[in-house]
Amino acid sequence: MRVLSALLALFLVAGCGGEPRDTASAAAPADPAVVQTAAGALRGTVADDHRLFAGIPYAAPPVGPLRWQDPEPAPPWEGVREATAFGPRCMQDLNGDIELGRQTDEDCLSLNVWTPPVPEDGDDAPKPVMVWIHGGSFVAGSGGIYDSRRLASRGDIVVVTVNYRLGALGFLAHPALGPPGAVGNYGLADQQAALRWVRDNIADFGGDPAKVTIAGESAGGMSVCDHLVAPGSEGLFGAAVVMSGPCQAQLALPAAQERSIAYAADVGCADPASAAECLRGLPANRLRTPVWYYGIGEDQLSGPVTGTAALPTDPVAAFGDGTAARVPVLMGTTRDEWTLFVALQRIRDGRDYTPEEYPQLLTGTFGPDAAAVAERYPLSAFPDVALAYAATVTDGVLACAGERWARELAREESVYFYEFNDRNAPAPDPLKALPFPVGASHSLELRYLFDVGGASPPDPAQVELGEQMVDYWSAFVKTGKPGGGWSVVGDGVMSLQPDGSRMIDDFGATHQCGFWDGLQ
Repeated sequence: MRVLSALLALFLVAGCGGEPRDTASAAAPADPAVVQTAAGALRGTVADDHRLFAGIPYAAPPVGPLRWQDPEPAPPWEGVREATAFGPRCMQDLNGDIELGRQTDEDCLSLNVWTPPVPEDGDDAPKPVMVWIHGGSFVAGSGGIYDSRRLASRGDIVVVTVNYRLGALGFLAHPALGPPGAVGNYGLADQQAALRWVRDNIADFGGDPAKVTIAGESAGGMSVCDHLVAPGSEGLFGAAVVMSGPCQAQLALPAAQERSIAYAADVGCADPASAAECLRGLPANRLRTPVWYYGIGEDQLSGPVTGTAALPTDPVAAFGDGTAARVPVLMGTTRDEWTLFVALQRIRDGRDYTPEEYPQLLTGTFGPDAAAVAERYPLSAFPDVALAYAATVTDGVLACAGERWARELAREESVYFYEFNDRNAPAPDPLKALPFPVGASHSLELRYLFDVGGASPPDPAQVELGEQMVDYWSAFVKTGKPGGGWSVVGDGVMSLQPDGSRMIDDFGATHQCGFWDGLQ
């Protein structure tokens, strides 16, 4: 099964950001705003319900000779470094920018630490840690979008949000950039460097380095799938959360190298003998455009590359043969995943899909299975071509695939599977003006865990669902179990709804998983 064209950037709105700066001021040892790390002291911000240390460098700037190299340790600093503003986003295409023009820079490898308040009773028991890997198709986004104060305060956990290299700067696999099999996956190596930073420093923030959960949504969820099988991630986490992760959308090394060579030629670095020097000498602005925009094919992400030293095994294959990391997993999807992408296509093109386009859409996504999919999902069963197509990709690429991976992982460890099913979830205004409903679409559940803004306020029932989800996620980070009446996958799916979340047994029937499993 081929995956539809690369996942578009998440339709979110970000807050402002900036670069940290150095200062020589000193602070009293008891000041909760000051933390001493291995590289130097940091001053963050303290509120009634949380602390935030923003823009912390976890690796050296990946510029000059370090472009397309694995990250090096961050250099130390003297005095107390201000950690009160988010660092710049990693380089990304600014067309259709979703973060209101916040600064981008090649020097972007920073992270943000959200903690509960320092307890007044002197209880210094370390808190479990969740490391959040942002989505955005590996071409957009940043850790600064995800305001984690509710997870830190209500959930009583430490949350770390991470920037990592994106697009061509993060995943170009040109063979001239390194030894055979050791190219690509620089963004994945950044995430591993951030996890090592957490291991070495999080105790200074009150976190427990022995109790780390990695979590992510969309491309972030796919990254978590990669860490479950990547040799360099072993031992850096003890549990995992995969939210709407297209874990099957990896690109094998031969195809990645072919596309990277074509990309290099397009930016003026066609000569194999000088390609590495030429590419490293280009201004970063010349490298904003992701590899997948260059028309060798439109059905793959600019992202992780399998068959490499960093990612030898395809995650889905490892799930099936039992060789993935044996850790508790919380995994799930949204009820109407793909409506976001047909909506963004409609907003971009200003027109609806026509019935005549339906077979072409299915062929482009499902290849030789397109006819069987068309018979199973006839246009007559849907009010709109866009919703018919969205249903096929929701069910076949994300919902049923995710539940199948969960069952495979559950052969080795406890796995919990959910479906976010608030079909009236708050959405950005452009999505509300469409001629079809987006329902519980891709990324809309994020507002129930993080304060990301950009949508109408939730109603009281949705606020309650958000509190419940924060409780579930933080319980999983603390114990490896979400609690609250969840059963492991195989005994049902947790349906997250504002009128009452509950275990359901009709997930497979709703998404026609018997049909999709039969196509594998």
